[in-house]
Amino acid sequence: MHFKTAKSEEQRVQFCALSIILLLFFALCSSLFAEIKDRVVAFVDNTAITLSDFEKKYADTVKVTPNITRDEVLNTMVNRVLLLREARKIRLEAPSEDDLLKEYVDLKIRAFIRVKEEEITDYYNQHISNFEEKEIDDVRDDIENFLVESELNQRLKSHINELRENACIKIQLHQEIQKQKISGGSE
Repeated sequence: MHFKTAKSEEQRVQFCALSIILLLFFALCSSLFAEIKDRVVAFVDNTAITLSDFEKKYADTVKVTPNITRDEVLNTMVNRVLLLREARKIRLEAPSEDDLLKEYVDLKIRAFIRVKEEEITDYYNQHISNFEEKEIDDVRDDIENFLVESELNQRLKSHINELRENACIKIQLHQEIQKQKISGGSE
């Protein structure tokens, strides 16, 4: 009888040891799966934009621009990746990505914009009612800045379109939203 209790005690210890090993295994597996939870919503060449980065950017942007769409935010993120890549290609450096983008745009686009005096005069004459009887000399700098920014926006859009044409961009945002809805996540 003493033999049977020793054997059953040994089986109980083995069972406990096996249980602990299985619990550790499942705990390890669940933590591995938890780390893989973030999905990719877009690829820009070899750069991935993750769902968590996108959701954070979207949430931040909606606070400032409530009517912005998810597609607009994602396109902005794609454009940013493309511009940053180009800035790094020409070995620009800056303390932050925002500074790097500004430096790149100033160097590659803004530096080539020139506003002629006649453009300023034409704009003033066409919009004279907007200047509350101010003389052209009083508003010349404002008009010039406006015309430079307008031209900059046009050239930047054109430059981004060119970069997009030469890049491999794969958007998977709608697939990820569907996966979230199916799995019970929020949009």
